[in-house]
Amino acid sequence: QNQLLHEVDEAKNAGPDVTQEQTTKIIQLNERLTYSSASLAEATELLDTLGKDTVELKQALLSISGDITQDVLNVDVVRSIVRQWFKKVKNMTMDNGPNIIFKLTMLIIILFIAKMLSNGARKLTRKTVTRSSLNFSVLLQDFFITLVGQAVFILGILVALSQLGIELAPLLTGFGVAGIIIGFALQDTLSNFASGMMILIYRPFDVGDLIEAAAVKGKVSHMSLVSTTIKTLDNQRLIIPNNKIWGDTINNITVEPNRRVDMIFRIGYKDDIDKAEEILTSVTMSHPKVLKDPEPKIRLSNLNLSSVDFIVYPWATSDDYWDVFWDITKSVKVEFDKAGISIPYPQQDLHIHQAS
Repeated sequence: QNQLLHEVDEAKNAGPDVTQEQTTKIIQLNERLTYSSASLAEATELLDTLGKDTVELKQALLSISGDITQDVLNVDVVRSIVRQWFKKVKNMTMDNGPNIIFKLTMLIIILFIAKMLSNGARKLTRKTVTRSSLNFSVLLQDFFITLVGQAVFILGILVALSQLGIELAPLLTGFGVAGIIIGFALQDTLSNFASGMMILIYRPFDVGDLIEAAAVKGKVSHMSLVSTTIKTLDNQRLIIPNNKIWGDTINNITVEPNRRVDMIFRIGYKDDIDKAEEILTSVTMSHPKVLKDPEPKIRLSNLNLSSVDFIVYPWATSDDYWDVFWDITKSVKVEFDKAGISIPYPQQDLHIHQAS
């Protein structure tokens, strides 16, 4: 058996230059091994019939042929095989133990150094992007920090694997082939990845912005290259794929420092228009959070079916938008009630004519 394994290894090393003599020798050795195994099996059966101890013979037969037979149920055979395996492992450990321990130690040290360098690269990148004159968004800053940190750590893993004697070229080639296969299988994920890159480059919003996109309205709390996390106004957390956001209209509500507060107030046709306009102007201009520039706009805008409509357009900071909206709405109702000005509701007049 050992001769056969040796000749097979020699033939493999020769490759296409293997000689006819080597091939013939391998065939002959294989035939001799087969014949010897058959003879040993017959002899073992005869000895079993005579009640002799055949444990070592069965062990040798199992190791040569590799066939799993009922002999594996024999406790003595299994014990002998296991003992032989442990002996081989022990010898291998004794022969190569120091080298294995050294390589494992180097692996741990390299991975530890790679982790430290990765953390240092993250900190350095964070300082660079936050102080950069390019005015990177928070989303783009997080992307660069994560990318640099992971790239350094992956490089450390490759160095560690090379110290174990692993060939990196076939490994990287295998990763490339696997990447192509995975790319076809994860087309939707790659679409989200591409959309995430477009969002990072064009920066339609940033962390903390109030946006409305993909039929969702809320504040951006986090973003990755695959999805964006939005916290709604009623404190729900929604994770939306990036291709849904990039493929829809994005309304960044708080990107501008100031916003116009659009309100409409209706009075009845019998009410005093000038008095109503005076109240609206007074309430709007006296509010402390209404901006003086741009100047608020108050106009009679429409003669509706059952009401006279006024538009009130004050300006406020984005943070004060709802305070101005709610305060002015409440104050106008109170002042209208004091002045006897009605706020009509839709109504229809029905006229009945009787035939004479």
